[in-house]
Amino acid sequence: MVDIRNDFLGIKSPNPFWLASAPPTDRIVNVTRAFKAGWGGVVWKTLGEDPPIVNVNGPRYGAIHGADRRLIGFNNIELISDRTLQENLREIKQVKRDWPDRAVVVSLMVPCEEASWKAVLPLVEETGADGIELNFGCPHGMSERGMGSAVGQVPEYVEMVARWCKQNTRMPVIVKLTPNITDVRFAARAAKRGGADAVSLINTVNSIMGVDLDAMAPSPHTDGKGTHGGYCGPAVKPIALHMVADIARDPETAGLPISAIGGITTWKDAAEFMALGAGNVQVCTAAMTYGFKIVEEMKAGLAHWMESKGYERLEDFIGKAVPNVTDWQFLNLNYVAKARIDQDLCIKCGRCHIVCEDTSHQAITATKNGERWFEVQDDECVGCNLCVSVCPVENCITMEQLTEGVDPRTGRPIDPTYANWTTHPNNPMSKAAE
Repeated sequence: MVDIRNDFLGIKSPNPFWLASAPPTDRIVNVTRAFKAGWGGVVWKTLGEDPPIVNVNGPRYGAIHGADRRLIGFNNIELISDRTLQENLREIKQVKRDWPDRAVVVSLMVPCEEASWKAVLPLVEETGADGIELNFGCPHGMSERGMGSAVGQVPEYVEMVARWCKQNTRMPVIVKLTPNITDVRFAARAAKRGGADAVSLINTVNSIMGVDLDAMAPSPHTDGKGTHGGYCGPAVKPIALHMVADIARDPETAGLPISAIGGITTWKDAAEFMALGAGNVQVCTAAMTYGFKIVEEMKAGLAHWMESKGYERLEDFIGKAVPNVTDWQFLNLNYVAKARIDQDLCIKCGRCHIVCEDTSHQAITATKNGERWFEVQDDECVGCNLCVSVCPVENCITMEQLTEGVDPRTGRPIDPTYANWTTHPNNPMSKAAE
């Protein structure tokens, strides 16, 4: 029997799918609808000090679409909650009373002064909320005021504020990290040094979505002017996966609980993040694109996949992929693979040939006996996977490992032993290491 119940920092929820701090978690009506739809928890939209901030009364969102009009990238210039602190706190308390089995974490962003944090923490604690998330990631609007990513980009500030919060609340403290930084591990290490119980990532990526060439202004724009905002959605998932994996495998932060955010749209996305060490996931753009009921497919899909793999609990697969994430220098240089085209599936579009001919290694033929025929020439194929990536037919082109004989491209015998760049004779540092 598969059990997808989640325990993150002692915060229990019926499943690992939480809504991220964002417009969908702004008020009681949204959160109630979300819980009725089946979401396991929410991180309430970021609260600040009174008087509340003021949002623009114009376009707040921009999007990038695929050829089928499917949303692949989303941009947001909305700021933190523009409702009063007391109004939000009252609703949080009511939601937690009405839904005791769901996780309710409160996102916070106040000036980078100890007095401001000490003042807001007991107010949140009184609501009965399960924890707090420190918003050190917002890249627009608030960062210009010395908050959000302006804090998250400075490890010393991350550590300092995390410590203030841990000293002044009984609630678990989650630090939300910005991706707008050279190396996210430094901020994660700082959060841990400050006593944070967990990190969540990624927040949105700084971006301008496009330019309106008629108005000659960033798009979308407000009264003829546009600004940078936070980029999210499926397009940022690879960035988020990389940063989650970096934290999970860093010796200084290994074991630090992670709540993953970034382009999670399906159960498979969630499973990938959890395999890389995340204890649960937070979703925003997918809910804003398809509505709250997408969580039904997420829960059912995850449970079905777990059952097919023999996983009974989330803990059975959380982190299982982490040992297989490595640095380039440790990849096996003796591994040899070649592309293979399934002629029964091939639709003769020729994309594999064109991209290989123009931009790669001229390893795919275009004709055979005067007819269109696409076939890999092993003596030229380097196994780069470009043809697999551009082929419009799933599984038509696959990569096949060669384990014996001679590599037709190099003329060298295939060596089954593991060897990497650290010991390669072409690496001058390998000799220095000896």
